[in-house]
Amino acid sequence: LREDRIRIERMDNLHFEYSHAFQLITDFYAKEVPDTTGPQKLSVILGLDKPVICSLAAVIAYLKEFSLERMLYNPSNFKQLSSETEYMTINGTTMKNLEILQNQTDKKTKGSLLWVLDHTKTSFGRRRLKKWVTQPLMKSSEINARLDAVSEILLSESSVFGQIQNLLCKLPDIERGLCSVFHKKCSTQEFFLIVSTLSRLDLEIQALVPVINSHVKTHILKNALLEIPELLSPVKHYLKILNEEAAKTGDKTQLFKDLTDFPVIRKKKEEILDVLSKIQLHLLVIRKQIKNPSAEYVTVSGHEFMIEVKNSHKSSVPSDWVMISSTKAVSRFHSPFIIENYRHLNQLREQLVLDCSAEWLNFLDHFSKHYHPVSKAIGHLATIDCLFSLAQVAKQGDYCRPTVHDNRREIIIKNGRHPVIDVLLGEQDQYVPNTTNLSGDGERVMIITGPNMGGKSSYIKQVALITVMAQIGSYVPAEESTIGIVDGIFTRMGAADNIYKGRSTFMEELTDTAEIIRKATSRSLVILDELGRGTSTHDGIAIAYATLEYFIRDVESLTLFVTHYPSVCELEKAYPEKVGNYHMAFLVNEEESPEQKGCEDEENPSFITFLYQITKGVSARSYGLNVAKLADIPEEILKKAAYKSKELETTVNMKR
Repeated sequence: LREDRIRIERMDNLHFEYSHAFQLITDFYAKEVPDTTGPQKLSVILGLDKPVICSLAAVIAYLKEFSLERMLYNPSNFKQLSSETEYMTINGTTMKNLEILQNQTDKKTKGSLLWVLDHTKTSFGRRRLKKWVTQPLMKSSEINARLDAVSEILLSESSVFGQIQNLLCKLPDIERGLCSVFHKKCSTQEFFLIVSTLSRLDLEIQALVPVINSHVKTHILKNALLEIPELLSPVKHYLKILNEEAAKTGDKTQLFKDLTDFPVIRKKKEEILDVLSKIQLHLLVIRKQIKNPSAEYVTVSGHEFMIEVKNSHKSSVPSDWVMISSTKAVSRFHSPFIIENYRHLNQLREQLVLDCSAEWLNFLDHFSKHYHPVSKAIGHLATIDCLFSLAQVAKQGDYCRPTVHDNRREIIIKNGRHPVIDVLLGEQDQYVPNTTNLSGDGERVMIITGPNMGGKSSYIKQVALITVMAQIGSYVPAEESTIGIVDGIFTRMGAADNIYKGRSTFMEELTDTAEIIRKATSRSLVILDELGRGTSTHDGIAIAYATLEYFIRDVESLTLFVTHYPSVCELEKAYPEKVGNYHMAFLVNEEESPEQKGCEDEENPSFITFLYQITKGVSARSYGLNVAKLADIPEEILKKAAYKSKELETTVNMKR
């Protein structure tokens, strides 16, 4: 491989042999899984196909190297890969071209579809929304379930939705926290924060249950909200065990309030108290020895249980005492008894710290048994957050609820707008709305021509983005829209070479097109923007014509084809039922200055006003000189170009 970021490791063939795999899996589920339900889990696993068992054994062996095999303890999380696709196909090129997760200018989120849809309040909600945006749904029942929930949040009079949204504000990243608890990587502070947050959520949602039952109608919202308290119920128990102060300072020796469940720690603490009381009793002996009835132990710079004697009374100190430190006025000593017991005490204290750390890990292990229910509850919260976010989007002016059909091939959008440009332009400059009418049974291909900068690319992206939004379960920026579920969106737009792989711009263009030809189906939306422009005009026209004809005749997908080649528009005559020619409307203002009225030979470039409106028919010219003028190309070059353009046009017309 050229890229050195990928490391390939080979596993012994032994790992993939059925008898070895069977043995490894049996040992793993029968002996290593710390649960009594091991045998049940094993019977589920052994019901899988042989190749699956062989692969699973290899995965277990691999994960053991990183101590991550616990992820496989619970087979109920395994999910069958089905042959029918669950989500719309949006490949990397389409993600980039439609600017779904980031804009193409500075690769930031602002200006992307995610930026328009993201009004989430939590970090785990944001991650869930990102998943939704990149995986639009394929079943109308699931899409409508989301749309029903969004509509309910939007139209409901009940205050319960406001209360639920307030619960989401200011939540820490409990999903990531839960993960570090599961892998025993969290501090006591972090654990306390997560558990107290979950416990609070449990109580607050529990308090809302009667209102949720009476006011929340949609299945997806009601289910999620009512399940959260029961999924979180085991968490309270762990909060009761912990000592808040110790958890916040990270002192594991004082962490557990009740030590009945922690006999090792209890025993160690009792031993420590024993030694301390012995040392305390020994003080009476010391007072007699140095004839000072009020002598007390002192602690200086971490040294405990020292007896302080004035230097003038040093002679009364027994000879076997050890001097620890002294100043001009006093000296401090340890008696032999203290030396021995103090050493023992410190050993016990060190042992206590080790025991407490071990118990802490066991405690986290114990908590991890509830990982899946708690994780599911957080998943519900993330879903609720996303639905509130989509409801916030739907609140914007002129958004409508799309109608979604399973087995119709159509995209009908009345006065749709580009969701991102619409937000970026704001109130002052209105985005010009456009209508789209694509239908598998009727006109399913639009060939779009028109002047440069006339809005062709914005229009085709708008159709794709509205389709994506509808299948995410979001309202869309249009007066009304009906979408027949699309199984994939494939795009080819923009010019970029790939020097790293040694591929020219034209090669990239054709590689993308070849992939679309391989993967698009009759239920896909295909968008080709200026195919064939990277080579000579004749080759370009030939490739564009042949490719589009293939999509019309063989693939039968819904297709938007932007081109500057008028010859391609002749396909409308060949397939009148299926193909329509369109252009972006504009007005031509011929600029005439007084001194030029006389001399007819000199040409002046036309100046154009864009109307950004999709209109039936072919645009005869592309008015490239107009863009050259807008880009401030010097006047004399423009004049020369206009003259040359006229000359070439005359030659072609004479040949015709």
